[in-house]
Amino acid sequence: MKLPYAEPYKIKMVESIKRSTQDQRKKWIKEAHYNLFNLSSDKVFIDLLTDSGTGAMSDQQWAAMMSGDESYAGSQSFLKLKEVVNKITGFTYFLPTHQGRAAENVLFSAMVKEGDLVPGNSHFDTTKGHIEFRKASAIDCTIDEAFDTAILHPFKGNVNLEKLEKVFIENSKDKIPFVILTITCNSSGGQPVSMKNIKAVSKLCKSYDIPLFFDSARYAENAYFIKTREEGYQNKSIKEIVKECFSYGDGMTISAKKDGLVNMGGFIALNDEEIYKKATVFNIMFEGFLTYGGMNGRDMAALAVGLDEATEFDYLESRIEQVGYLGKKLVEFGVPVLQPFGGHAIFIDANKFVPTIPRDEYRAQALAIELYIIGGIRGVEIGTVLADRDPFTRKNRYPELELVRLAIPRRTYSQNHINYVAVALKNIFDTRNEAKSGYVIVDEAPIMRHFTVKFEKI
Repeated sequence: MKLPYAEPYKIKMVESIKRSTQDQRKKWIKEAHYNLFNLSSDKVFIDLLTDSGTGAMSDQQWAAMMSGDESYAGSQSFLKLKEVVNKITGFTYFLPTHQGRAAENVLFSAMVKEGDLVPGNSHFDTTKGHIEFRKASAIDCTIDEAFDTAILHPFKGNVNLEKLEKVFIENSKDKIPFVILTITCNSSGGQPVSMKNIKAVSKLCKSYDIPLFFDSARYAENAYFIKTREEGYQNKSIKEIVKECFSYGDGMTISAKKDGLVNMGGFIALNDEEIYKKATVFNIMFEGFLTYGGMNGRDMAALAVGLDEATEFDYLESRIEQVGYLGKKLVEFGVPVLQPFGGHAIFIDANKFVPTIPRDEYRAQALAIELYIIGGIRGVEIGTVLADRDPFTRKNRYPELELVRLAIPRRTYSQNHINYVAVALKNIFDTRNEAKSGYVIVDEAPIMRHFTVKFEKI
């Protein structure tokens, strides 16, 4: 009999989490205007809102923090982190930022202007927000298979090359500052991009002299899928795959709160000195001096260790097996989920789960709220609320998929927690036909509304 996977770590410290009743949770979510972001953490039993900065650091990371150099300029922690970034990514120039959206803010300030087009695979919310804030447009060139939750395509994050070239052909080069490739593609269900597709996108970009950048928040998880799913990579290490992947691009941004295994941090890495020089101006304006960029020395020290740990196979196998375990349990229960399972989260297909709730009543948000009420589990809507309004018509954008994302924090929850989540969803699924109405928005921000939006129950 094959031995089951087991976590390649043991627990050294625990944190208490509080139980509550359904009546309490009904009261709390109403007081939060039915926005799960508004709940305080002590009112949540299992928190799957995000995997960003919510994981557990290793003993080696905590040890590194004790030797963090907090110098304003020339920090030794910065120099160590720069060395590790260069070793793992191959990029020459490096700018630390306090998190991923800060890296986007700095880079896009240097490169994106009004009227520009930024094509790529399904842009994440902050990426699209930073593009549209500058009165530019994000163009989704993802393959069509990504929008069918039942198709078992191994690389649903791939770019459709015909869609991408169509953007190149129909628009002048000076309107396309770069292509951004998100690995893994969060907005398409945490789906990976194949090395074959990365190479093809890179070749196409070079033929039109357009830079290729990576949104690299989950680059290590993407490398794991390449190793386990793509022919020719089974015998390569994760670090070798990562290095090859980045060799096809001109730069990257990263929220290090994901595959950096830290609670705060991000960075930009580049090969182009001119882009680097432009970005340094905005980094100093928005983030801090070039050798700390909004990060503490101790956080940079922990990140240097985390980047190394995150690119080891044993860690990644445990991480992705735990996510996959939840997916398999839900499939056993008949719950409709996006397949194949992503690397960091399971995505519930709300269109199939609660088709009885009209789309303009935010069915995925309604399902996420019900999961909190029933089990004290906090997920997040990835659907019409997150898709926001069209910046020109101000009408709701209705994406093809209405999803509830259950993002699993790294090295945080046990198998019992995962089983608890699965059973809570099964119980809701068994009574799904009773759901007839959803929610109406009563207050929202003009951009990236999902963080602060207020609802009322219909």
